[in-house]
Amino acid sequence: MLIARLLRCFCVSVGTTLLSASILVALTLGAGVDAAVANVVAVVCGIVPSYLGNRRWVWGRTGHGSMTREVLPFWMLALTGLAASTVAVDRVASVTNVWPASWRAVALPVANLGVFAVLWVVQFAVLDRIIFRTPTTRSQGIEPCPAP
Repeated sequence: MLIARLLRCFCVSVGTTLLSASILVALTLGAGVDAAVANVVAVVCGIVPSYLGNRRWVWGRTGHGSMTREVLPFWMLALTGLAASTVAVDRVASVTNVWPASWRAVALPVANLGVFAVLWVVQFAVLDRIIFRTPTTRSQGIEPCPAP
């Protein structure tokens, strides 16, 4: 079950990363938006699909999510990644400012991806063990039957 959740969570992350990277490149190279601003827009565009994909497909949750137990902690994780990736993208943008557009089209998303790759392991653990954890019988106030 853990391996299946890991794989599904990885798939959700790949999908939202492709979405964010596409938006980042389109805004910076296509529309001339500052790299840090474009990264903020790109990452924010991926947060809702990431939350929904993880909640529904990875952890099988249905119905309304708890604002305090699920939504806010998920957004805090996402915003932490946003801050770290924005710093990384901004620094890479400064260094690569004179590079050809095709090289920058690779360098900027790689900076974003590098930060989120490191944070992915932490995020999975927090999602699995805290935010979307399955309540145990003890936490529901039900004592397990004694072994015969």
